[in-house]
Amino acid sequence: MSLLSSEALAAIDREIAKYPPEHKQSAVMSALRIAQVEKGWLAPEVVEFVAQYLDMPPIAVYEVATFYNMYDLKPVGRHKITVCTNLPCQLQGAGEIAEHLKRRLGVDFGETTADGRFTLKEGECMGACGDGPLCLHNNHAMHVKLTPEQVDRLLDEWK
Repeated sequence: MSLLSSEALAAIDREIAKYPPEHKQSAVMSALRIAQVEKGWLAPEVVEFVAQYLDMPPIAVYEVATFYNMYDLKPVGRHKITVCTNLPCQLQGAGEIAEHLKRRLGVDFGETTADGRFTLKEGECMGACGDGPLCLHNNHAMHVKLTPEQVDRLLDEWK
């Protein structure tokens, strides 16, 4: 029995097919992303399943999963909000946006709200320095030039 659905495995197989057969481990980042989207986070058994599926040592997959901040090795809220706190965003008000989010959610960076809806994370440069302050929602949707009012609207929308 597989830890991932047949749809997820088919998606991973499509990623593997992009590489020569002897280099299927090159699909590790995509496989982890697909597994995380399906499961919500990467439990140890999921990481080990991905390793086995790609014929890789589990430690090699853990090295990837722990290096990049888009992978979650513990449960996160349904809405993961990652705020860029690098200098260009800080100069454009990211510190104030982060503090506003902390107050509204009642959590600090690395924490999840009691109802499990929101996890707040601190992120490094997201490559949109001219559009700060910004946040990334669930690793897929970037929201730029944030104001406290825009943050409030987003939080209300995501409830």
